Amino acid sequence: MSEDNIESSKAPLIEHFIELRKRVLRSIIVLTISFTASFIFSQDIYLFLVSPYIDVMGPESQMIFTAPQEFLLVKLKIALFGGLLICFPYFSLELYSFISPGLYKDEKIAMAPYFIFSPILFFIGSLLVHYLIMPLALNFFANMQITNNSSNITVLMLPKVSEYLNLITSLIIAFGLCFQLPVLLSLLARVGFVNSDYLKKGRKYAIIIVFLIAAFLTPPDLISQIGLAIPTLILYEISILIVSIIEKKRDNN
Repeated sequence: MSEDNIESSKAPLIEHFIELRKRVLRSIIVLTISFTASFIFSQDIYLFLVSPYIDVMGPESQMIFTAPQEFLLVKLKIALFGGLLICFPYFSLELYSFISPGLYKDEKIAMAPYFIFSPILFFIGSLLVHYLIMPLALNFFANMQITNNSSNITVLMLPKVSEYLNLITSLIIAFGLCFQLPVLLSLLARVGFVNSDYLKKGRKYAIIIVFLIAAFLTPPDLISQIGLAIPTLILYEISILIVSIIEKKRDNN
C-alpha cells in the first residue's frame, strides 16, 4: 500500500474519533446538567421513591441514618442515578446518530426501533418496581414486625435511608435490564443468531435461567424474585412472537 493510500485511510478514522469525542463531550455536559438538577430536587425524588414505604407503614412512618454524612451521600447517589436515567434516551440518540451514517437506509429503519424501545422498556420496568413490587415486598417485610406480644419487646422495621435506596435502585436496574430481553432477542434474530424454533425449544431452560437470574439480582425474598421472573418470562414469550414476525418479513422479502 502506498503512503498516499495509508494517509487517506487514516483521515476518515481521525474524523470518526473527532466526532466521537464531540458526542462524548455533549453527553458529559448533558449528564452534568441532569446530575445538578437531580441533586437540587434529590429530597423530592427520595420522597417519591419512599412513597411505597409510606403507603405501607402509614403517614407517621420513619427512617433513620446512622452516620452524619449518610443522607448527603444518599442525595449524591440519587443525583447520579437520576441523571443517568434522564440521559438514557439522549445517550441512545447520540449512539444511533454516531453509527447511522455507516448503515444502509433499510438498516437505519431496522435499527431505529431498538434505540426507541430500549429506554421505554427500562422505564416500564422501573414503574413496575415502584408501583407493584416494592409495595408487595414491603408488606411482606412489615408483617415480620413484633408489636403486641407478652415478651415485652417491640421489633419495628426502621430502614436506613441508604439501605432503602440501595434496595429500590437495585430492583429498578434489575427490572430495567431484564425488560431489555425483547430488544436483545429480536436484534439477535435480525443477525441470524437465534430463531423462533430455537427459542421455543429453549423455553424450559429459559425458565430455569430466569429464576436463577431473578434470585441473583433481587433481594432474598420470594415476592421480588417471582415479581421479576414472571414478567421476564412473559417478555420471553413476546420475544418469540416478535422473532417469528421478523422471520416472516425476511422470508417474504
